[in-house]
Amino acid sequence: MHPRAHAETRPDKPAFIMADTGETVTYRELEQSANQIAHLFRKLGMNSGDHIGILLENEPLFIKVVWAAQRTGLVYTCISTHMNADDASYILENCEARLLVTASSYLEQLGDLRGRVPHLQHTLLTDGSGDDAQSLLREMQDLPVTPVAHEQAGVDMLYSSGTTGRPKGVSVQLESEAIEEMLPVMKGLAKLYGIDRESVYLSTAPLYHAAPLRFNLLVMSQGGTCIIMPRFEGEAALALIEAYRVTHSQWVPIMFTRMLKAGLARSSRRDLASHRVAIHAAAPCPPEVKRAMIDWWGPILHEYYSSTEGIGFTAINSHEWLSHPGSVGRSVVGEVRILDELDVKQPPNTTGLIYFANGPGFSYFRDAKKTAGVTNAAGWYTVGDIGYVDDEGYLYLTDRQSFMIISGGVNIYPQEIENILINHPDVKDVAVFGVPSEQFGEEVKAVIEPASHNKDTAVLAERLTAFCREKISAIKCPRSIDFIAEMPRLPNGKLYKKQLRGRYWQ
Repeated sequence: MHPRAHAETRPDKPAFIMADTGETVTYRELEQSANQIAHLFRKLGMNSGDHIGILLENEPLFIKVVWAAQRTGLVYTCISTHMNADDASYILENCEARLLVTASSYLEQLGDLRGRVPHLQHTLLTDGSGDDAQSLLREMQDLPVTPVAHEQAGVDMLYSSGTTGRPKGVSVQLESEAIEEMLPVMKGLAKLYGIDRESVYLSTAPLYHAAPLRFNLLVMSQGGTCIIMPRFEGEAALALIEAYRVTHSQWVPIMFTRMLKAGLARSSRRDLASHRVAIHAAAPCPPEVKRAMIDWWGPILHEYYSSTEGIGFTAINSHEWLSHPGSVGRSVVGEVRILDELDVKQPPNTTGLIYFANGPGFSYFRDAKKTAGVTNAAGWYTVGDIGYVDDEGYLYLTDRQSFMIISGGVNIYPQEIENILINHPDVKDVAVFGVPSEQFGEEVKAVIEPASHNKDTAVLAERLTAFCREKISAIKCPRSIDFIAEMPRLPNGKLYKKQLRGRYWQ
């Protein structure tokens, strides 16, 4: 289960194709480039266990650098290109990166890295060189295309998205040092979703996020072909499924919402017959949106719930979901436990904090305090999500603990309100959160990205409030609605609610 094996047996098969340019990298080319970069890492003094940072958009060298680090025992941290310079520098400093691979534009944004990241010794640019940076392509081109001596498996150390605080590094341990070794959960995913050497996988999201990165590596480990989009666009994604006979794909719910609101379910005439497995996660999917997607694509949607921390994993297919609408499935890795604020286990259909028991161990990188903050006395872990399980053990997400609104002593979960508002035809995107209230402590605020910016917002606000009142109790309905030109979403589809909410609490 490694690209090298496929480079030997099917060297001319595409390992990945860049969707925007059609640039194709075969398994032979991937193997040779990864070996050259591995030699460069060794030449620059990178030893097993050293940390490197990768700050790149989706481009061919991203994949090649990762596979080079994977065979030289390095711990590689992929950083979002949408992070501000402060957070990106914090990650590089926190993970003690000795080397950074990036592009010149991001290096300019970061400013004086040497002063803020004392461990950083080398910077490699994919698009040139600079005063304190070397050209990756120039430095690797004359190095051997054969493997380095004493190969050892490297592993990613990714950071939580930081939507509720400073990003936190998640330490990952492999079971052995062999480069063919994979994380146990990844082996399970290959079996769960039927990923093999005949798979063609459409990657719709940035590679620096956990799921896109690991699924692309998984498909290449199995000998399949990845079609990597530089950024998501609905009609383009459908065209790629048709053109490359895509069998597997991965999405986040906001992508479904935007395709449906664009009318693609009615207007697109793409041949999607090859499409067998559409995986989605990262954020809760409004039930009406998911039902519409199943009506459009058929029962090929597979949802899972997990986290960068990897403390547990639930999964559900379309047939199960139609019988348990709104659920994110039953446990596949770890066992779900629902606890109240006193750490008491809750019965079925009772909302509480979601923990995973008897699953993989984990820790935040060199931060015992943060690790202890998400671990209870029994050794179970939580990432701060709230939900419940039904009588059959299916898990339902309610919201994040940090976003729960307490208004007049009543707990209100924004996700429920967001799921209602997103289905209004005049709403393109929505965020709901609590804002200060002298009378109630907090009150419900909705921020709307309208489908059209030509409408009278005062009239639209009244219409949306009435729409909510038809479906939920008055206390849950927004007491005020603001409008925004564009919702601050991370490229993986997660809503950056901390930033939006913070404007009202300053």
